[in-house]
Amino acid sequence: MSDKKSASFTANIGKRRVPDPAHPLRRAEQLPVQEPKSVADDPLAAERLRAILESDTYRAADQDPAFLDYDETRGPRLELDFLKPETLLQRHGIDKTIVVFGSTRIPEPSEAQRRFELARHKTDAQPDDSKLARQCQIAGRVLEKSRYYDVAREFGTLVGNAGKRAGGCGPVLMTGGGPGIMEAANRGAFDVDAKSIGLNILLPFEQFPNPYVSPELCFSVRYFAIRKLHFLMRAKALVVFPGGFGTLDELFETLMLIQTRKIEPLPVVLVGEEYWRKLFDPEYLLSEGVVDPEDLELFWYAETASEIFEGICEWHDKAGTPLFDESCR
Repeated sequence: MSDKKSASFTANIGKRRVPDPAHPLRRAEQLPVQEPKSVADDPLAAERLRAILESDTYRAADQDPAFLDYDETRGPRLELDFLKPETLLQRHGIDKTIVVFGSTRIPEPSEAQRRFELARHKTDAQPDDSKLARQCQIAGRVLEKSRYYDVAREFGTLVGNAGKRAGGCGPVLMTGGGPGIMEAANRGAFDVDAKSIGLNILLPFEQFPNPYVSPELCFSVRYFAIRKLHFLMRAKALVVFPGGFGTLDELFETLMLIQTRKIEPLPVVLVGEEYWRKLFDPEYLLSEGVVDPEDLELFWYAETASEIFEGICEWHDKAGTPLFDESCR
C-alpha cells in the first residue's frame, strides 16, 4: 500500500461511525431457521414437522415432566427439591425455626368428640361386633389425646407472638404442613397473624396441606430425606407431640444426630410424658449399655404450651444463644 493510501485509510478509521446496538430480540431480517420447510418443495414437510414439535423428545429437559421422572434424573430432582424451599426461605429472611412434629391422626377436640360419638353409636347398635368395639376404644383414646391439639395451637401462638415482638427476627414455626398436631401449631401462629412454614410431602395418594400455613411458605417436597434436611438446617428447637412412625422417625434421627454431634445440640421437648414413657424407656436403654447417661439429657418432657416455650428459652439462655429479647418472656 502506498504512503498516500495508507494515510487515507488511517484517517478514515478515526471517522468510522460506531453502529447502534442490536436489538436484544428482534432482527430486521429473519434467519433461515425462523421459517419452516416450505410445503411447495415437500407436501409432507408440515406434517413431519408437527410430529417433531409434539414429540416428548423435542421438549426442553426442564419442561419435560416424564424425563424429570426418570431414574437417571434423580440427582437433579434431589437438587431441585432442596433448592426451591432453600431459595425462598432465604428470600423471606428466615434463618431460625422451631419445628413441631406430631400425629396427623389427632384432630381438634370437637372433631375427636364427633368421631367418638359416632363410633359409640355403632358399637351400641352392634354390641357383639369386636371390631367396632375396638374402633370405639381407639376413638376414645384419640379423644383423650385431642387435648394436645389445643396445646400445640397455644404453643404456635406463643412462638408467633414472640417473633412479632422481636420485630420478626425470632424463629418461625415450622411443621410438616399436614393435619392433626401440625395443623394445630400452624393454626396457633395463624391466629395471631404470624407467619409459619409447612413442608408437605408428596405421597402416592393425594393429600392436602393444612389451611393455616402461610401460602408463601408452604412447600411440596418430593423426598423425605430432603424434607428432613430442611427441618433441621434452621432448627433452634424440636417439639415432639404424641405420634406414630413418622413422628418417631424424626425424633430418633434428630437425637442420633445430636448424640453424634453431626448437628449442633438443640433443645428437644417431648410433650406428654405419660405417652412417651409408655412408648419407649430411655432408662432401660441406659441400663442395657446402649446409650450413655449424658444421652438422657438430650431431651426433656413438658405438658403445657408455656412449659415448652419457657423451657426452650431457658435452654438457649444457658447455651448463650437467646432466641428472643426479654420483652418476649
